Amino acid sequence: MSNERGTLHLQGMTLKGFTPPLNLRDFKLIAFDMDSTLINIECVDEIADAAGRKAEVAAITEAAMRGEMTDYKDSLRQRVALLKGVTVAHMEAVLNNRLQFNPGAETLVKACQAAGMKVLLVSGGFSFFTDHVRDRLNINWTRSNVLEVVNGKLTGRMLDQDWGDICDGEEKRKMLLQTCLQMGIEPSQAIAMGDGANDLPMMGIAGLSVAYHAKPKVREQAMVAIEEGGLDRLLEVLQ
Repeated sequence: MSNERGTLHLQGMTLKGFTPPLNLRDFKLIAFDMDSTLINIECVDEIADAAGRKAEVAAITEAAMRGEMTDYKDSLRQRVALLKGVTVAHMEAVLNNRLQFNPGAETLVKACQAAGMKVLLVSGGFSFFTDHVRDRLNINWTRSNVLEVVNGKLTGRMLDQDWGDICDGEEKRKMLLQTCLQMGIEPSQAIAMGDGANDLPMMGIAGLSVAYHAKPKVREQAMVAIEEGGLDRLLEVLQ
C-alpha cells in the first residue's frame, strides 16, 4: 500500500480524492455500464462474429471505448450497419453461450440492494441483452438501444425510442440525473461504474465514480479504479 499526492494504491486498485471506507448506506443508487463491466463481452463484437466481421467491428469498438472516436453515435451506427443479415438465432446463441456476468457482479449488486440501493443499467449496447441482465439481477431501470429486426434478421439499423435515438455518453448522464430526480436524491448519492469513454459523462456527476478494468482515460479520471479482481472489490471501499 502506498499513498502519494492524494492517491491511495492498494493491490490491484487505485483510490483518488477520498479516504476509505465510505458507508454503503450513504448511497441510494448505483448505475452500471453493461458490456465489459457487468458482463464479460462486448455484445456488438460477438454479434458481428456471425457476419464474419468481428475484427472490423471490434476495432471500431476499441477506438470508441478508448475515446479515440469522439462521435459515439456515429461509431455505433457504423458497427450496427455491419451486422445486417445476422439472425436473431445467432443473437440468442451469443446470449446463451457467450454472455456471462463478470466476477463479483452478482455479489456487488446484491450487497447494494441489501443496503437499500436501487440499480440502474445504462448501456450503449442493446435491449436484447440488457433485458436479460435486468431480469437476472432484478435491476430497477435500464436504458439501451433497440436493434431493428425484420423476418428474423437484423436490418443494420436501430429504432428510435421515445427518449431519443441512441444511448451514448450524454444519454447515460441524462438518465442518471433523471433517475436521481425521480428518486428525490442528489447525484452525489449515486455511484457510477463503467469501463469506456462513453461512461465518463455519468461518472463525472456521480458521488463515486468507479472504473472496472477500464481504458486508460477512464482509469485516470475515476475515483476508484479496479484493475485486478472482480466488481465486488468495490465492497473493500464501501462498508
